[in-house]
Amino acid sequence: MKGFVTRTLTGAVFGLLVIGSILWSPWAFFLLMGVFVFLALGEFVKLFPSHPPVQGTLIYFFLGMAVYVLVGLTGMNVLDISNLLLVFLSFFLLMAVELFRQPHPSWMQMAAGFTAFIYISTPFGMMNGLFWLHNANISFPWVLLALFVLVWTNDVFAYLIGSTFGKHKLYPKLSPKKTWEGSLGGFIFTLAAAWLFSFYATNLALRQWLWLGAIISVTANLGDLAESLLKRNAGRKDSGKILPGHGGVLDRFDAVLFATPFVFFYLYIL
Repeated sequence: MKGFVTRTLTGAVFGLLVIGSILWSPWAFFLLMGVFVFLALGEFVKLFPSHPPVQGTLIYFFLGMAVYVLVGLTGMNVLDISNLLLVFLSFFLLMAVELFRQPHPSWMQMAAGFTAFIYISTPFGMMNGLFWLHNANISFPWVLLALFVLVWTNDVFAYLIGSTFGKHKLYPKLSPKKTWEGSLGGFIFTLAAAWLFSFYATNLALRQWLWLGAIISVTANLGDLAESLLKRNAGRKDSGKILPGHGGVLDRFDAVLFATPFVFFYLYIL
């Protein structure tokens, strides 16, 4: 019971922080996500499957944060899109610095950085771009708000329905508690939440909102499984302990990180 209360309170505070920053201003959200990026980079380097373990370095955190800032500010229309070329440069800067690391340079150290920049820094940065989808004529801040709400809806109802009716395991090797019944329930309720959003954000048609809900539900599940694979390879139950009852930042953002690029490109193609 104590664990449930702790988890609920942490989830409520976390949700209020995220939603509050979205409603307050794009800069509040940008700064809050920047804090989470830094924490997530620290968690990831401890989970990366390498022998010997990868060690976090100043250049790793500097470039990881730089990628987030470049992608985020470009999405917010503060920087020109040509600045994204610097993101590719960061990969080669990391390689150049690693060549001179003592006592032994490690390709695994570079691989950890490359993966973290793609898996963590870039999706977090892309979230900021969801404020400014001018070409799609989408009203601020519904899409970004929907991204988080729909992911949380999928997570909550997949858990509730799976724990009540679940019999058929979805992927027992990675996530023994996930079931097909839970995933289907999460999918249905995510579509229902997307349907509700269509009443308030009419810049997207109902059909488009339902597609958005379907994309988020499927990719959120994949994101959860991807992080489970990362933790299993590292022999860890949670990515960290900073969020009582939830684990680490990656535990809380795994589904959102995976869903964000798909949502971003779907809306821009739309």
